[in-house]
Amino acid sequence: MMWLLLASAILTEVSATLCLRIASQGRSIWYILVGIGYLLAFTLLSLTLDQGMSLGVAYGTWAAAGVALTAVASRVFFKEHLTPVMIAGLALIISGVLLIELGANH
Repeated sequence: MMWLLLASAILTEVSATLCLRIASQGRSIWYILVGIGYLLAFTLLSLTLDQGMSLGVAYGTWAAAGVALTAVASRVFFKEHLTPVMIAGLALIISGVLLIELGANH
């Protein structure tokens, strides 16, 4: 259950961040969705912690997955650049979180 809550927190945070991009382009009404999304994302992250996931694993996974998904989604939806160097950086972030997860299991 805690991984489902964490996945929901990640998707909600990414959605709120994408809404922030839209709102920053002069569509102020989207700030409502930004606020609701971030509030829900942090609530879901808190519930994940309540389920017993360690803070380092939960936040690391949440942050890394959020960065990676936001970068890919911004490329898809907003045609923003995603260079090979950026992709390498995302791979390093994801690798680091995987190492934290593996280390937490010992």
